[in-house]
Amino acid sequence: MRQDEQALRQTFVQIGRLMYDKGFICASDGNISARLGPDRLLITPSGLHKGLLEPEHMLIVNLDGQVVRGGYGRSAHLKPTSELPMHLEAYRQRPDIEAVVHAHPPITVALSIAGIPMAECLIPEAIVMLGIVPTTQYATPSSEENVRAIRDLIRNHDGLVLQRHGSLTVGDSPMQAFMRLESLEQNARIGFMLAQLGVRNPLPPGEVEKLLRQREQLGWSHPGERAEFCQVCGACHPTSQPHRPTLRASDAPPTLNQTDLRELVAQVVQKTLGS
Repeated sequence: MRQDEQALRQTFVQIGRLMYDKGFICASDGNISARLGPDRLLITPSGLHKGLLEPEHMLIVNLDGQVVRGGYGRSAHLKPTSELPMHLEAYRQRPDIEAVVHAHPPITVALSIAGIPMAECLIPEAIVMLGIVPTTQYATPSSEENVRAIRDLIRNHDGLVLQRHGSLTVGDSPMQAFMRLESLEQNARIGFMLAQLGVRNPLPPGEVEKLLRQREQLGWSHPGERAEFCQVCGACHPTSQPHRPTLRASDAPPTLNQTDLRELVAQVVQKTLGS
């Protein structure tokens, strides 16, 4: 549900502070955008600390990336974030989304550098809220290469890990996109702890299937994602019973009488311990 412009500006201020307080960004890292209408976006500026945003700092751009209205008052000189092309690409590929959040959550970034994927079925809440979270190929930030890196993946995913660079989450509101960021970094934190413990213990396919049904009931699923869950988590046909052929008498293994059994045991013991 879209908010009016002033409410969105206040929400951006709140989310910027939350991202900074939680350590998802530092300095001028990160950016937030949201739809204002069919061809207008509200977006954060370049070069400002996102934990110190004020409502007048945000700019309005069209879907071609041109500034329709800049900041006001002492903020009239501000320019949109340099990651504007990545935001625009997300909106082009996803007419259903209303907001985009880009951050640099440190554990998520560390795991991407270490080559530890986030596309694993470990935490129930992450499966329901995020689905599969793929990692893009490395691309230079704020570049056309970065736009290409997200193009195909963002179509059917609500969260992406940007290799060595951070995260991109989308939603039906800025707060939902932020909450998906928070869930993504929590998933990364737990994955990091498991790596330290030397443990990998994903959810059984049957449990993943239950969570996928919840995700579908909430309207958060995407076309083709079940095939990904099948490949990554084995959640293909977990509820079906495996085929058990009827054993015929002629197929049954031969049985041993007591004398033969004692002789077989004696032979095994003899070979194990020696004569």
